[in-house]
Amino acid sequence: MSQAAIGRAHPSAPHEERIEAGGLHWQLRRQGHGPLVLLLHGTGASLHSWQGLAAELQHHCSLLSVDLPGHARSGPLPVRQRSLPGMAQALAELLQAVQARPHAVIGHSAGAAVMVQLALDGHLPGARLIGLNAALLPFEGWAGFLFPPLARLMALNPVVPWLAAWRAQDPAAVRRLIAATGSRLADDEVAHYAALLRQPSHVAGVLSMMASWDLNALQAALPRLQRPLHLLVATRDGTVPPAQAERLAARWPQGVHLHRLPGLGHLAHEEAPARVAAALVPLLAP
Repeated sequence: MSQAAIGRAHPSAPHEERIEAGGLHWQLRRQGHGPLVLLLHGTGASLHSWQGLAAELQHHCSLLSVDLPGHARSGPLPVRQRSLPGMAQALAELLQAVQARPHAVIGHSAGAAVMVQLALDGHLPGARLIGLNAALLPFEGWAGFLFPPLARLMALNPVVPWLAAWRAQDPAAVRRLIAATGSRLADDEVAHYAALLRQPSHVAGVLSMMASWDLNALQAALPRLQRPLHLLVATRDGTVPPAQAERLAARWPQGVHLHRLPGLGHLAHEEAPARVAAALVPLLAP
């Protein structure tokens, strides 16, 4: 499709639906016109975190966004499936159920890990892979030593989600959490995260996701990817250090391509959707 044709396309109005696939209830959002792009949000977010960026991209492609398992309005994974490969398999069953074969996938933060796992497992044939502030490597140093077992302990304690939801009643606490990402969000966007964090089921899903993943295994498998991996890297990211993407590019210079977003933080797509869209459109062109 030419750029002129893209400019004349009329995007479909955004609409949401709830479906069942692979034994889970899923919340989906569709909009746009053109080649299909799958959007995978990060830990603690929801499909609505893509709203601003989707409004920019809908003239260039059709978009499918989804609440990941345990997040917002999608159901949780069974305990035995709460791992990165387990979540990827669940998403593969969803894509099969809705007969979706993405032209490209954009994964933000932990959503990029799901994207890469899907590709490694053969569920994204031919799809372009784009990570936005991608969380693909384990924490280093003391954080790597302490964080996984701490997250597992918190996930096992049924009181923790309720305490976290109670804490989210304080708007200042939520604003501090967002500020730590290095991003500056509008009040309505901060309010969206506050509403999510006030749901104990959402917090439980977040803790389960953090406690159950083994990024060491993903790191070891990355050389098998055998296709380009584009990483958009915000230079003010306070959650996933930009140095992580630089290490990946240094290890696999032929396969990892960096695209820097100066002055933006971890939630770059919500902070400056037009700027992020401008960086993405050339990567999404058919």
